[in-house]
Amino acid sequence: MRIVQASILILSLLTALPGARAVQQDDAAANAKQARAVLDAMVKALGGDAWLNMKNREYHARSAGFYHGKPSGATVEYWEIDEWPDNDRLEFTKHRDVVQIYNGHEGWEIIYSGKKELPKDQEQDYLRRRDHSIETVVKKWLKDPNTILVYEGQHMSESHMADQVTVISAQNDAVTIQTDVGTHLPLRRSFQWRDETYKDKDEDAEEYDNYRPVDGIMTPYNITRFRNGDMVNQRFLFGARYNQQLPADEFDIDSTARKIVKK
Repeated sequence: MRIVQASILILSLLTALPGARAVQQDDAAANAKQARAVLDAMVKALGGDAWLNMKNREYHARSAGFYHGKPSGATVEYWEIDEWPDNDRLEFTKHRDVVQIYNGHEGWEIIYSGKKELPKDQEQDYLRRRDHSIETVVKKWLKDPNTILVYEGQHMSESHMADQVTVISAQNDAVTIQTDVGTHLPLRRSFQWRDETYKDKDEDAEEYDNYRPVDGIMTPYNITRFRNGDMVNQRFLFGARYNQQLPADEFDIDSTARKIVKK
């Protein structure tokens, strides 16, 4: 035990020396540079400037729910219109007359009887995923000089070999991204947060597949979501559009409510 304690003491003294610190700093800088190269290759594969400068997008898709990893039988067709950085609109039913709008960090649902705030747990779940999206990490987190990048080597992701990078924000929040070593396209995005009720950590993950080029942007037509390792949702896109000329009131809650109530 004394030998072990002495070894730990010697190691701690060595790493405290200026030379040792310099080596550690050089290693960290080289690792961060490698992580940045992976993310730069990912952005280029997604479409480069077309992806970075994307103003808005619309997905027409079908969503299927799962419970404990098994199909729940619940499926829904929907349209999703997102405008960077924090305007989102989801439309349901074939008449598109059930609408959810997220403005900033507030969520509303509008139906024939009017508008109402979304339940807090549903609102927080959506906003949490948006705040940890690949778009947010690249377009917001990476602009902060205090953000830390860590390259974590290559791992298997759904039978694909992937480069893994974890991005840690100045607020000590972290997102892990896996990209295909061949195509450099994102395969998986995951993050953890602490449950406010039970105080334990939960993990949210999304996997991306079946990429197709749309308006110069590589678009995943299959998106699978996991909660703590269990599949909870799959989305299958029918189509996608980017950089449309949206109506001025597209994300206006009161204007949308007036239109739907009139139907």
